[in-house]
Amino acid sequence: MKHEKPGEFPYTRGLYSDMYRDRFWTMRQYAGFTSAKESNKRYHSLLEQGVMGLSVAFDLPTQIGYDSDNELANGEVGKVGVPISSIKNMDTLFHNIPLEKVSTSMTINATAPILLAFYISTAENQGVLPNKLKGTIQNDILKEYCARGTYIYPPKYSMRLITDVMEFCESYLPNWNTISVSGYHIREAGSTATQELAFTFANAIAYVEAAIEKKLDPNKFGEKISFFFNAHNGFLEEISKFRAARKLWATIMSERFSVTNKKALFCRFHTQTGGSTLTAQQIDNNVVRTSIQALSAILGGTQSLHTNSKDEALALPSLESANTALRTQQIIAHETGIVDHPDPFGGSYVIEEMTKNIYNDSMDLINKIDSLGGALEAINNGFIENEITKSAYEHQKMVDSEQKIIVGVNKFQNEEKNINSLQDIDPDEVERQIKDLHTFKNSRNNIQVKESLDNLESTAQGDDNVLPGIIHCVKNNCTLGEISDIFRKIFGEY
Repeated sequence: MKHEKPGEFPYTRGLYSDMYRDRFWTMRQYAGFTSAKESNKRYHSLLEQGVMGLSVAFDLPTQIGYDSDNELANGEVGKVGVPISSIKNMDTLFHNIPLEKVSTSMTINATAPILLAFYISTAENQGVLPNKLKGTIQNDILKEYCARGTYIYPPKYSMRLITDVMEFCESYLPNWNTISVSGYHIREAGSTATQELAFTFANAIAYVEAAIEKKLDPNKFGEKISFFFNAHNGFLEEISKFRAARKLWATIMSERFSVTNKKALFCRFHTQTGGSTLTAQQIDNNVVRTSIQALSAILGGTQSLHTNSKDEALALPSLESANTALRTQQIIAHETGIVDHPDPFGGSYVIEEMTKNIYNDSMDLINKIDSLGGALEAINNGFIENEITKSAYEHQKMVDSEQKIIVGVNKFQNEEKNINSLQDIDPDEVERQIKDLHTFKNSRNNIQVKESLDNLESTAQGDDNVLPGIIHCVKNNCTLGEISDIFRKIFGEY
């Protein structure tokens, strides 16, 4: 690695020769609250405070394709993010936010095509054409089967929806990242840093293969693949992990898929600080943890970053703690001077050795998954899930035995004081969301709704791209749950 330079293949030392000298990473804050109106208010506040891009958290019913008024959504509406059941909700969510200027990231998977259709329609309601939109949709279902669980359909049909999004965006949303392959949730489930990379890239290989089977060109769609990684407390290990990630993906795309387009070789990634590292005890300590993790992501060359708020182990982040989390990024960017030096750890014996070891160990594990038949087969036979479970168990054993110290948890405990500034979920907002949805359904043209859904059903039964049909449904006021139910009917549930 001593002969490598930032901006040169295999990009271990960074994607660009000048890195942050030219431009900072995109500072995002992940947010979504009990109502679209409340979430919109937070987004405006974050933009005023210097956030460069929005990151939307959706509630569980939205993630698994149920409207807020579905009985299966009881008790979950608005708990972990914003409920989006209709185009009206999406219009409210982005009210007075200029979508031609703001980059939006949406953490959504099983219902990703539907949420993208909502976003496109909201933009058009603002007078913004799809080709002007910038952002990312996660659209990574494979990690849901092994690490998180918010899947709906069997893997075969989920892969079709993913590649339909990739194909549609190539023609109509040229500035949109069509998939963000997530190692974040794999790490949150208990994996090691090496497993985070290996399982993420194994999933990414499966997506590339599926897109190629759909006759898409990896030199083109490869530019729109992005990644989403975790930053934990192992400072030097995390820096090394990010450097290894770039080399791994560039090598995979070059050697496996004969990609020659430089931009399609780039491992562009968003980073979020480690949610599972936050503690409910002594929550002020989480500010320190987040700062260390953010620093590792920046020194590792991330393109985008979300810093967790100190109170997220207990509740949705308060505005005060969210601002502190954002200020952490701004202080690193403007006050530390590290942005003046691309890959400042390059040449460090420790960093170079750790980078090499993570690269080699990750590639060995990817080869192991290949020998099992690839990511889909490794998920189906439980290999990936079992490996993550074993790693999580070993970590917990070390915490329980105090071989691994978690300050304030298994060592250096204090008597805890009551915390009065937590963000609460307003039950009245939940009731209002459901009432407004009933009004929306009762006021629309239900003949148009049925015709749109029938047409989508016909498309889903064939091989044509489903995105135009979904968009047509959205514009005729079909809900997320109704569209999801069409796919449930045709594809089945997993």
